[in-house]
Amino acid sequence: MKLADGLSPRRFYNSLPPISKAYGTACLLTTTAVQLGLLNIFYIALLHEYVFKYFQVWRLFTNFFFLEKFSINFGIRLLMIARYGVQLEKGPFERRTADFLWMMIFGALTLLVLSAIPIFRTPFLGVSLVFMLLYVWSREFPNAQINIYGLVTLKSFYLPWAMLALDVIFGSKLIPDLLGIIAGHLYYFLTVLHPLATGKVFLKTPINKLVARYRIGAPSQPSSRSAAPSDRPTGVAFSGRSYRLNG
Repeated sequence: MKLADGLSPRRFYNSLPPISKAYGTACLLTTTAVQLGLLNIFYIALLHEYVFKYFQVWRLFTNFFFLEKFSINFGIRLLMIARYGVQLEKGPFERRTADFLWMMIFGALTLLVLSAIPIFRTPFLGVSLVFMLLYVWSREFPNAQINIYGLVTLKSFYLPWAMLALDVIFGSKLIPDLLGIIAGHLYYFLTVLHPLATGKVFLKTPINKLVARYRIGAPSQPSSRSAAPSDRPTGVAFSGRSYRLNG
């Protein structure tokens, strides 16, 4: 069996960059285990009283790996990792694996802090982390033309807001998507907008040596985040056609 671009599923999977591949795989395995009854969803949920009262600190990590039970929404979230996460890791973050991993860690920490606020509390932050990836991608590729479900075409800059509106229309909760947008904007502001405006960088990657030590992906290289929007690819979101993730 081969995919539309000529790669077998195994070669396609092996061609994915390490962080997006690892996170997508973890989400798929966790959701599958929950769906098959092998894992009780209660024990991986972010329940603050259990974290602080009973020291069940694993909940701070495990809640990021559940994206909902098998459904259309779950499939869309997984596709968002496979498309937007991979395009980020192979594009603006190419040969900057430590920076991409730090973006994910910073996003997760930001979401954990936000989720401690009562109005933002949610037991699972996986959807929010995926939405953060979508938001950062939309800022890195702001002029890409995106077709949503074959119904409307818009610039990718507006894609997070369009997806948020669609989620609300179809009955999904607003808070997880909104948290992802907040975390994504905070990261982009601290690493791109503020340095461009002031010349000062406050948020630096502290895990370069760790990533290099364990040979995860590629070591960090000088940032090319300010590349002209015209150099960035266009794409179609969830239209059902095949596309090259490295193109």
